[in-house]
Amino acid sequence: MRRLAQIALFVATGIVLPMAFHAVGMGRAFLPMHIPVLLAGIYGGWKSGLVVGAVTPILSGVLTGMPPLVPPTAFAMMVELPVYGVLVALFYKQMRIHPALSLGLAALVGRMVYGLIGYAMFPLVGLPKVSPLYPVTTGLLASLPGVVLQVILVPLIVSRTRAEE
Repeated sequence: MRRLAQIALFVATGIVLPMAFHAVGMGRAFLPMHIPVLLAGIYGGWKSGLVVGAVTPILSGVLTGMPPLVPPTAFAMMVELPVYGVLVALFYKQMRIHPALSLGLAALVGRMVYGLIGYAMFPLVGLPKVSPLYPVTTGLLASLPGVVLQVILVPLIVSRTRAEE
């Protein structure tokens, strides 16, 4: 029951936090939906990271319109965010890699997955086909402020909460 409550809290945070960022025009660059997914992976393990990562984008898309269902950004994020949640859990909890490095590696792979999904989906939604490197590099560059925020903020949250335990 505790894990279910924790997952629900992270999903709810994954819906509300982006609303706050988008209200001040910073949602797209800072990737606020990713933060609760990363925390779910760190605190709850890979299964929690997987569930929060898969459920949050579609639920947020239905409830708030962000990320949009058309074009299918929410569906692309349903694949990308579980990668973040699972990998950060494996790197941090299982392999004992430093939190900042775990986050950086998870972000790198997650953004590459998002870019490749974009490459595959562009033609499906009527956009011209591009090189597979274009969405990957564009995804990584556009998300750099968000990745930096994640690498700074998430370890800070983890260290503060671990110190209180």
